[in-house]
Amino acid sequence: MKARFSTGAVAICLALLLVSTVPAGSVLPTPIGEDTYTNPDSQHRTQVEPDSFAHGNSVVTAFQTGRVFDGGASNIAWATTTNAGRTWATGNLPGTTGHEGGPWARISDPSVAYDPEHDVWMISTLAFGAAAAPFGAPSAILTSRSTDGGLTWQAPVTVSLGPSSFYDKNWIACDTWPSSPYYGNCYTEWDDTGLGNRVLMSTSTDGGLTWSPAISPGGLPSGLGGVPVVQPNGAVVVPYTANFGGIRVFRSENGGQSWTSSTPVSTQTAHSVAGGLRDPSLPSAEVDGSGKVYVVWHDCRFRSGCTANDIVMSTTTDGFTWTPVVRIPIDPVNSSVDHFIPGIGVDPSTSGGTARLALGYYYYPVSGCSVSTCELTAGFVSSLDGGSTWTPPTQVSGSMNLSWIAETSQGRMVADYISTSFAGGYAFPVFVIAKPPTGTVFSERAAAARFDVTAQPPGSRIRTRRDRVVYRAHNRPHDDGAPTAN
Repeated sequence: MKARFSTGAVAICLALLLVSTVPAGSVLPTPIGEDTYTNPDSQHRTQVEPDSFAHGNSVVTAFQTGRVFDGGASNIAWATTTNAGRTWATGNLPGTTGHEGGPWARISDPSVAYDPEHDVWMISTLAFGAAAAPFGAPSAILTSRSTDGGLTWQAPVTVSLGPSSFYDKNWIACDTWPSSPYYGNCYTEWDDTGLGNRVLMSTSTDGGLTWSPAISPGGLPSGLGGVPVVQPNGAVVVPYTANFGGIRVFRSENGGQSWTSSTPVSTQTAHSVAGGLRDPSLPSAEVDGSGKVYVVWHDCRFRSGCTANDIVMSTTTDGFTWTPVVRIPIDPVNSSVDHFIPGIGVDPSTSGGTARLALGYYYYPVSGCSVSTCELTAGFVSSLDGGSTWTPPTQVSGSMNLSWIAETSQGRMVADYISTSFAGGYAFPVFVIAKPPTGTVFSERAAAARFDVTAQPPGSRIRTRRDRVVYRAHNRPHDDGAPTAN
């Protein structure tokens, strides 16, 4: 047992050196991680693709650290606050890649969940490759567990092993509702690219120690980016992208023993973001205290000629019937601003017409920029009435040149997805921010901001309108057909 925890203990020692303190009421992003590796096959110092989850006053985040050009990273780093963002501790997961005593060459796609029934924090990851062939099969979906509030982490449990397949785009969620008949169940989603992106699900009933064999929803749907969310009645709703042709959904009402066939939520139409930035239009989803599910993604249907993206949203109360897609009114529909890579958060203690929503996203002030002129920036808006009205946008980061961020085989990268979580009454959007490199060494780090969403005067809020769809062309596929979430 001591060996299992040794790397975590080292990580905590590192964390104590990297603790950051956030002033009360701060909205400026505070770095919460730093790439500590120096291996030559990765780009240092880089961190990309953060996810987060919150419970009480705690927020746990996880992100790739030491990004590799053609897929994955040196490891997954974590950052945890137990006091609503006043201080953060950070470290690296043990037992994963060879850099931390694990068997895998690379690792990617962190997703965070909390199981209150068993008091376990979990980070789901995608590991792949061997020393001789670092990219590709074998691959595995792993779950790292913490039983002390997200401050030390155990060596990972293998959820599913793909000895001859390449898995992709995993996500994890737990049933946190004491009223649910499946309270404490946890659900992991991913897809198998060797089977045409077939969607797979696995369930744990013991705090992530063991997982059921992988099963597919009815009809064997193809897609990626599924985001399981659990309603208070125990139903699990999983929106995903059908390979960027549309948002679809399937669900389970029996604790993950079986999954329905998928049904449509909406078509997708995405503007190709300038500068070659990596920008898959993946869904982000959350649920409020009444069980209402909110799904957002970036989409250009409200822009003449598909010249820029908005963040759009659809909601459901039952997982089957979805509201018409609306545009979150961040900027006027005739503006030049391009919005993408959203991460929505919902305060689970609120619901319906008083649900508190928070949205982090990236944007270019001018969509028609070039690789040398694009100004990548993080933004934030929030709602106190379930999305009926929204605050004017807040610029969270300074503008970043694309040369400041990691290069991948699918373009420059901050994230395939980001996240926003509520803790202690605050909203915490988690981003990646960057400064100019020093020579060949980057300065790209995970960061969190803290917002009091009740502070914005009600009179300044912008009402969501039913904008007219003006562009219906099918969105582009990914250029190289490669997996998008590694």
